Amino acid sequence: MSFMRYYAKRQLVMRLELLAPAKNAAFGKEAVNHGADALYVGAPAFGARAAATNTVEDLDELVKYAHLYGAKVFATVNTILFDNELDDAVKMIYRLYDIGVDALIIQDLGLLECNLPPIELHASTQCHNAGVERIKFLEQVGFSRVVLARETSLEQMRQVRAATSVDLEAFVHGALCVSYSGQCYMSQYLNGRSGNRGCCSQPCRSSYDLCDGSGRLLIKDRHLLSLRDFNASQHLCSMIDAGVNSFKIEGRLKDLSYVKNVTAFYRQLLDSMMNGHEASSSGRCTFFFTPDLDRTFNRGYTDYFLTGRKPMASFETQKSRGKYVGKVKSVRGNALEIDGSEVFANGDGLCFIGADGRMQGFLVNAVNGQFVIPNKMLDISAGTILWRNNDQRFEKILQGKTAERKIPVNMCFISTDGGFALDVKDADGLSASSFLACEHTPSNDSVKAKALIVKQLSKTGDTPFSVSDVIDKTDGAFFVHASSLNQLRRDALVALSERRMSYFRPADCPLIRGDATYYEESLDYRANVVNAKAETFYKHHGVKKIERGVEQTLDYTGKALMTTKYCLRYELGCCLKGKCKGKPKVSLKASDSLVLRNNDHRFRLEFDCSECLMRIYAID
Repeated sequence: MSFMRYYAKRQLVMRLELLAPAKNAAFGKEAVNHGADALYVGAPAFGARAAATNTVEDLDELVKYAHLYGAKVFATVNTILFDNELDDAVKMIYRLYDIGVDALIIQDLGLLECNLPPIELHASTQCHNAGVERIKFLEQVGFSRVVLARETSLEQMRQVRAATSVDLEAFVHGALCVSYSGQCYMSQYLNGRSGNRGCCSQPCRSSYDLCDGSGRLLIKDRHLLSLRDFNASQHLCSMIDAGVNSFKIEGRLKDLSYVKNVTAFYRQLLDSMMNGHEASSSGRCTFFFTPDLDRTFNRGYTDYFLTGRKPMASFETQKSRGKYVGKVKSVRGNALEIDGSEVFANGDGLCFIGADGRMQGFLVNAVNGQFVIPNKMLDISAGTILWRNNDQRFEKILQGKTAERKIPVNMCFISTDGGFALDVKDADGLSASSFLACEHTPSNDSVKAKALIVKQLSKTGDTPFSVSDVIDKTDGAFFVHASSLNQLRRDALVALSERRMSYFRPADCPLIRGDATYYEESLDYRANVVNAKAETFYKHHGVKKIERGVEQTLDYTGKALMTTKYCLRYELGCCLKGKCKGKPKVSLKASDSLVLRNNDHRFRLEFDCSECLMRIYAID
């Protein structure tokens, strides 16, 4: 089959996947309950979020729960590995394979030179999947899926889709790294905590002074590298049309309220856009709350580079801003009157931008209609915009049961020579049976007997199932005790659960390594090669010169600590290519050099307008 015919067929039957974060097994189960088709979760070690690891035993429990619903579990093993870690990583991967993890998300291509089990491999966004050539190569060397760089535009997604047939996963929501993923070395430089090794200290969220080359202070103490959070909800349909089939929510370190709220929101949104596409897991979700992205952690939103460059920074704060709730209408003593219709509660957290340009906040001590009394004295005036970053009422709702997910089943009750049998069949066509050995006792009232059978067999309680239909082929001819019917139902549903967990266990996926030639003959430190296996891998694919990564050499001389599509000149209204709108925030000449300053550290900014990139270098 030609690629274009394959692609056309694929588009007609594309299975759309909502991929949610799971900090641990409990969070993962709730993500499934709230509509996730797949989860990504930290392995016991070697994940890009060192603070979100899980034991194999906990992952085993989560895998079984997810597979009940036909949902998948992807384990993150996406750090770069030193030579002395490879054996332990491979042993761990075999344990993940044994419990039925569906795929590994990896960064270090040295793993492809190891003796891995036949498990599906996904190329982490840490692999710097920012171009067609890179993604084509990763497909050719055996990856089943590529996680696109967050900076990828809709047009670039279409180009990648036209050139490849690999599964495409793209972020749709959550925190943004200001640097290209896998290309940030600032945390490693500052304190030895490498983002490529799972220990990023998030220097992009720190505050900086901005100076020109002569030392003139332009901006003092602002979060100049801190981005708003990503929100692609308005572009989901376009992403589907561009060929993306997995939609990823960031947040393995976020709290459970975030996981519930954001997963539920995108589940409902994605369901409204199926248009003939297939869901990639089973079950119907019922929600007991109204999801609202603004009411959970966010720094304000941006759609980043999906449709082109636009302002995306959050200079005022690196913390959550939350939802806009109105303006201060008046200040009466220590009480603030707030316009609008929002309802407030004691303990709400409200915030605003103060006269100094920084985000400030307070807790609500008391509420009287649209008047709130802060817990401290404030320098605030009428007209000030307020956001709520801690919504007590919403959080209380999210602490309770907020969703359930049920798989529809049909039941058929029949008589046998030695008693009765119950056959159950689910919406995926999987079936199971249970049997009851007993004498046949004729019923005195067939209508009541049949009603009892239907009533008892329809009670699924806390199981993953809901009953769509019960067919009683005995037509109420026999009396069966309610306790016997209950046991028959329980046994059948347990058997169906086991059938589902077995059925949705992933098939073996042996690595098929192509002999593709890499598109460059030399690699610098940004390839993040820190072990002999990775070096062997690239040499096998035609690379002749390989520089080791800075995590190993600790040599930062002349090396960019960040490479980012984010541009501080653009954010300040001083784009060197004249693409800014409005009045500049600072007075800058095209020839002015720029320096970031944080405590005793200074960083030089370099602007590559030909590629529309900014690079950050340390100044010794």
